[in-house]
Amino acid sequence: MRSPLKALAVPVLAVALLATVTACGGDDSGTLRVGTLPDAPPNIYVQNGTYTGFDNELLRAIATKEGLRLEFASTDFSALLGQVANGQFDIGSSAIAQTEARKKTVDFSDAYDFEVMSIQTKADSPITDETALAGKRVAVIQATVGDNWLTSTVPSAQAVRFPDYAAALTALKSGSVDAYILDESIAEQNVQQTKDSPLKVVKSFTTDVPHGFAVRKGNSDLLNKLDDGLRQVIADGTWVRLHQQFLPTQPVPDRFKATA
Repeated sequence: MRSPLKALAVPVLAVALLATVTACGGDDSGTLRVGTLPDAPPNIYVQNGTYTGFDNELLRAIATKEGLRLEFASTDFSALLGQVANGQFDIGSSAIAQTEARKKTVDFSDAYDFEVMSIQTKADSPITDETALAGKRVAVIQATVGDNWLTSTVPSAQAVRFPDYAAALTALKSGSVDAYILDESIAEQNVQQTKDSPLKVVKSFTTDVPHGFAVRKGNSDLLNKLDDGLRQVIADGTWVRLHQQFLPTQPVPDRFKATA
């Protein structure tokens, strides 16, 4: 026969675990729902039915350190932060730039990278830099840093907003837009993978805008776990390994180099 103390141990432990899961978020099984994009390599994309890319593999590594279970689902970038804010997703993973406007909607993890933007055109385009975008139709992903950059830097350009990267790329290849403002890493991938309509990266520029994983405002327990796991994957070299795997042409800031 079990003693009364031993009999109580399992229920008490179960209650403690349930409290931890509830504080972090997630469904009844304790699995955290991650909103991401299917079509923005090398940061976030689907390959062989699996959500992968630098951001998602980094998040998986963080989750392993912290004992978190993840379930990824596709969404549009323009809807992602609202879906995190209303609880549809526990985490937003999509190379999300931490702007002051976005911080009013969600909380962010510590920085895990920085925004590098670019101007992309068809290979035979005469456009050489942002001054040539005046009066042109320019594709941007709605509500991104690229969208804001174009409207503030070249207000005379006609911003053509798309909900996802695939639609914007199709517009550039078809000639319905003259240029495309997007993350440099994705633009470089477009150059390598687009053979039917050759593309080029006209200009790239590094910003001081950090990327972070988004969580619902006030979810400090989950935020602390993400930040703690991030520190561990930076220290043990996992961050650099994933960066070299997915973003080999971009420099590694000193703050992300291994310390272990």
